[in-house]
Amino acid sequence: MKNTTVLISGASIAGPALAHWLSRSGHAVTVVERSPALRPGGQAVDFKGETHRVVLERMGILREVRGRQTGGTDQTIVDANGRRLAVMPGEFTGGDIEILRGDLAALLYERTREGCEYVFGDSLTSLTDTAGGVHVTFERGAPRTFDLVVGADGIHSNVRRLAFGPESDHVRFLGHYYALADLDGGSDSVMYNEPGRMAAFGGPKSPAFFVFASERLDYDRYDVELHKRILADAYRGMGWRVPELMARLPEARDLYLDSISRVEMDHYAKGRVVLLGDAAYGNTLGGFGTGLAVVGAYVLAGELAAAGGDHRTAFREYEEAFRGYAGVARKGSAGPFLAPATWRRIRMRNRLFRHRFLLRAMLRLTDRFATDIELKDYPALTETAATT
Repeated sequence: MKNTTVLISGASIAGPALAHWLSRSGHAVTVVERSPALRPGGQAVDFKGETHRVVLERMGILREVRGRQTGGTDQTIVDANGRRLAVMPGEFTGGDIEILRGDLAALLYERTREGCEYVFGDSLTSLTDTAGGVHVTFERGAPRTFDLVVGADGIHSNVRRLAFGPESDHVRFLGHYYALADLDGGSDSVMYNEPGRMAAFGGPKSPAFFVFASERLDYDRYDVELHKRILADAYRGMGWRVPELMARLPEARDLYLDSISRVEMDHYAKGRVVLLGDAAYGNTLGGFGTGLAVVGAYVLAGELAAAGGDHRTAFREYEEAFRGYAGVARKGSAGPFLAPATWRRIRMRNRLFRHRFLLRAMLRLTDRFATDIELKDYPALTETAATT
């Protein structure tokens, strides 16, 4: 097989999912991650429909994922006095199988760490694509050359920036930001809106969750104390229990703030470099990111195996097979749904959850999007997996 050494940037979901398949099909895989260790916690992610379940089953992790699932939790939408306005059912937010992002990342890491090299606390600084490989330099480690490089490092992909150009050329800001903070809100999951702002907390292991409309902000993505100040400013003057949450914000040990944005790529590959997951087709909080990452990893690894490692053929087939399926990530934005701009739109959104036939129609639509791909059987992957 050609091209057996592969560098994957990103150790969240897409990267380890791809490492799982590549290591089983004879590749020497190195995964590099900027964070000093696996990132725990984070919001719940979910899988929907038969296609997602089939890939998890072929990976051999479906039972373990179900064993760690949170179980979709109904969320009560309340007014400023805490009175119930509507209930967002767990099946709407949690898909068929819901699991915390950190728990899924830990599971994938546990399944791949023996067969792959993981390098934490480092990041790529340059890529030089040549006829014989990709020469890579790192912030801390010594330069190395790999046959292939995969960017599985999220919407703000470093690999995409190095190989395809600046983020501004490929990522569209959609007018909202979101934040997650480890503030305990009790056992009941509740959500409150005012125009352009949403605050939610409570439920099993769930961080407090915020979505707010904003002009584009210029800030350091790694400055947590600055993130707390931005969030406090955005929620100043809001009613319900939000002042209580903001007063407790300084005590939050873990807080993550980011834009709601959409990746728009004409192609997923350039030379020996290819993008996977949110780096290629992300849409923040769009509801399909984790499924796209796991299915995309299966398709990319399968096409590499089917092509005998010929990256030109494999990358072309991966893009052809996946672009239509990933098209769901180009549809809409979660921001206006979670934080409607007016009181009227808030009421219209809430009304959806009081009409079961509308809700069922939306669930059928999401199931159709989640299964809208002809999933190939790649014997080089599945037969190897069955014997290990």
